[in-house]
Amino acid sequence: MSTFYTHQHKNKAKTWLLMIIFLGTVIGLGWVLSYQFNSPIILYFAVFISIFMNIWAYWFSDKTVLNMTNAKEVSYKEAPKLHRIVENLSITAGLPKPKIFLIKDNAPNAFATGRNKEHAIVAVTTGLLKILDKVELEGVIAHELSHIGNNDMLVSTVAVVLVGIITMISDFLLRGSMFGGRSNRKGNGVILIIGLILALLMPLIASLLRLAISRKREFLADATGVMLTRYPEGLASALEKIHSYGSKMRSANHATAHLFIANPFGVKRATTYVNRLFSTHPDPELRIKLLREMDK
Repeated sequence: MSTFYTHQHKNKAKTWLLMIIFLGTVIGLGWVLSYQFNSPIILYFAVFISIFMNIWAYWFSDKTVLNMTNAKEVSYKEAPKLHRIVENLSITAGLPKPKIFLIKDNAPNAFATGRNKEHAIVAVTTGLLKILDKVELEGVIAHELSHIGNNDMLVSTVAVVLVGIITMISDFLLRGSMFGGRSNRKGNGVILIIGLILALLMPLIASLLRLAISRKREFLADATGVMLTRYPEGLASALEKIHSYGSKMRSANHATAHLFIANPFGVKRATTYVNRLFSTHPDPELRIKLLREMDK
């Protein structure tokens, strides 16, 4: 079985790969736009923005995610039970205690974020605290701490910012190609076609980048989380309750969906074949089944 830190270096490599892909994509789109509008300044701006956003994504993407999910830091006095669980499991895992944030939402869910284990954050919804007992909550927190130990949350959080920027740039490129640009230069038609193809494909590529953050990491986090609690039924029961709730979160967002322990769009969102195909989460029933088989 994988150890708590087995995939740490692999996930660091994924983060750098994601940044390189973003850098190349934005510069490529900038070149098409600069040619289309006969303005080299667009290419220079694309180079600047790609470098700037890579730096921003690494250092500040966690703050972006917290703002997008309306998460607020919660003190020990406000949530002593939650703090004690996080502290005890962090000691067991050999990790610094992460900051704890709370999302006011009845839908039970949780996620981890931060650029490394020294700057990690665990966020849970108020709905999760309401429906789970202590053992089940320990299972969920252990799962999130496993993401921290495996460096999953860095690549996942960076993806939120970079994928969002790629999608916005593609939309701008599509509008620019359709409603303006050079029309009197030989070869302009080819560039226009290339621009349109890139603009149409970028949202799909952005989705695939999110999916590249493998769904296997959820299975790994389940397994390594159980190694912390020594009680698979705790997480299995928690996932069962989360899955049974069914309703989507108020702050559900395609950019941040892959961060959560369960699909924030709810059960119905994941029922169709297309949604399952492009889902960032494995089948919850399979996860529960595998966890309960570990207890045999």
